[in-house]
This record gives sequence, C-alpha cells and structure tokens, in this order.
Amino acid sequence: MIAACRPKITVDHKLETDISLIEQLDSWELVENGGNGWKVEDMPGDCGHDFCNNEVTKYFATSFDLCLKRQVVDLTVEGYTPDELDAGPAVMVEDWYCSRTDCGCTYQITICLLDENQEVIEEFKPELQTVDPEEDCSWKQVSHMFSGYGSGMRFISFEHGGQDTKFWNGWFGVRVTGSSVALEI
Repeated sequence: MIAACRPKITVDHKLETDISLIEQLDSWELVENGGNGWKVEDMPGDCGHDFCNNEVTKYFATSFDLCLKRQVVDLTVEGYTPDELDAGPAVMVEDWYCSRTDCGCTYQITICLLDENQEVIEEFKPELQTVDPEEDCSWKQVSHMFSGYGSGMRFISFEHGGQDTKFWNGWFGVRVTGSSVALEI
C-alpha cells in the first residue's frame, strides 16, 4: 500500500523498532553502495519536501547508482519469546520515500519474515517505484501487514533503497526515512 504523508498512529503493546532514528549508517548493512554511496541529510534538504512528522529531522539519500541498505531485527533479542512469535503475531512494516524536485528516482523495498536459520517464511516486495518530479514527488508511505504466515518467525529483514534517474554525480536519488517494524502481541 502506498499512501500520502500522514502522522503515524502508535498502538499499545507494540514493539517499535524505528530504524530511521539510527541517524548514521553504522547499524545498516550496505548491500549496494553505488555512485557516491549513501548519505545522511537534514530534513527537508536541497529541493526537498517537508515531512509530516516534525520529530523526523533526517533522511538517507541515495546516489546515481543503486544504493540498498538492510537491517535484520532479531526478535528474541528484542524480548519476544518463541511462544509469542510462534503464535504468528501481526507484523506491520512501513517506510517513507520521496524524490527531489529537480531529479527523478527509483525506490525499492523488500521485507522478509525469517526463521531461526534466517530462511524466508514470507516476503513483501512491491514493484519498483519510479518517481517523476514533474508529477507528485512528495513523501509517500509504503506499509504492509503480515498475518497468517504460521509459526517459526525469529527475524525480520528490512531492505530498501534506489537511485536517481538522471545519473547525476552526488545524492540526487531517492530519500528514505521513517522506517519501522511493529509486532502486535
């Protein structure tokens, strides 16, 4: 699902791993670091858009060649028991992306529920999005709810990124922020 910018609603009894609050790239695995690589920038940035949540002050910017970063959330380290996880709790993931007003971009995201061996139980991988700055290039939300996937989940892999469409030197590619993972127990 892709939606326009709106505030996030927090539900009680939900673990929130707000990936965007980690403002540096240290806790991310850089799967692809093309062009000039990833960069952390202040909101709204050059040729940028205001974000709907004033608490979000930074975003990650991509370059002219593919940039992908991944974080794997270990749910047992986060305090969940095997019994809680085997009950198949609903898992809500979301991410926000936009382009600059002067350059288009592509955006992609892949979220996987993983078992104890980090084998895929279920995957969310929507089609590659191309953002044209001549059209609406403001912040867009991508969200997905996993449910009915069975038992065995122990990790969640969150991977996203993209690049610019004009191959300009610098950080003119997709901008991402507000990434989160939430479990409803």
